[in-house]
Amino acid sequence: MKRLGTALIGCGAIAGVHLQAIAKLGLADLKAVVDTNETVGRQTAQRYGCDYYADYRDMLKRSDIDVIHICTGHDLHAPMTVDALAADKHVLTEKPMAENKASARTMLEAAAKHTNVQLGVIFQNRYNPASVRMKQAIESGELGKLLCMKGIVTWHRSPQYYETAWKGRWATEGGGVLINQAIHTLDLLQWFGGEVESIKGSISTDALEGVIEVEDSAHAHLVFASGATAVFYATNAYGVNSPVEVELVFEQGRLHLLGDTLFLHQNGTSAVLSEPVPNDLGEKSYWGVSHGYQIRDFYEHVLEGRPYPLNGPEGYKALRLVTDIYESSRSGQRIRYPSLLNAST
Repeated sequence: MKRLGTALIGCGAIAGVHLQAIAKLGLADLKAVVDTNETVGRQTAQRYGCDYYADYRDMLKRSDIDVIHICTGHDLHAPMTVDALAADKHVLTEKPMAENKASARTMLEAAAKHTNVQLGVIFQNRYNPASVRMKQAIESGELGKLLCMKGIVTWHRSPQYYETAWKGRWATEGGGVLINQAIHTLDLLQWFGGEVESIKGSISTDALEGVIEVEDSAHAHLVFASGATAVFYATNAYGVNSPVEVELVFEQGRLHLLGDTLFLHQNGTSAVLSEPVPNDLGEKSYWGVSHGYQIRDFYEHVLEGRPYPLNGPEGYKALRLVTDIYESSRSGQRIRYPSLLNAST
């Protein structure tokens, strides 16, 4: 199988996960990394044996680069994606796909225009073994109809975390705990639940008031077209990074995900369906191990010429829910839509 030439933009913390995955793939050769911080960029290039660029546009001129990984601040995802797609490069961008819906729509338009290349959005938790098992239970109907769900994220972010210039600002991060940390859990709820009929929520800044201009806590209530409902709570105001909790209640049982361990509760008994996969991310273990699974899947789709399913429109769904929670909090109203699956507004 052909090997793809790859480049990565943004050499911050999450970049290491991408670069390790690329190195283990056997499907790609890392050609370059890009960062405006020359020291960080050159150190990363030396560590992974590739070229360094300060300006991503210079890197895009190379004909030996096929795939671009975007690991920058949220507000840079859209312009970099648009430029990369126009340069005939496939793009795999970190979540959220953009800092707001307007920027995300420029990415969707570019992807629709440049159909010879693909756009993928990172939501690696969909690839977790436990998530896959939960999705299978829904699709198979083995536990009956899905009735309701909950998703809970209680994490911690210190004031020092927001010393990075783009974080904690509406214009650049696009929000706080919702758009950055808890978007993964919100994405899982909508992936499990299907078409969303309406959402109502609110946000607040409880522990980081005066430090950030965005929220550190949020909650929401979702109604799905199937009749199922979900409650969602997220905060960065807890004292530690506690395991994420997701629960799915069916007519004939209950699936309870705590961290990476999935339990089935049925007929008065409990069983473990999925256990954690060891990882070497240390204190960042809450990122999980599934970046590698998703990156491999993206590359295989590109190499085989198959449309990648976690594409721009699919990645847009979670962003829309996030921004609609913000709008609902401002207006105090429930946001309703006839079809989120095909929405682009």
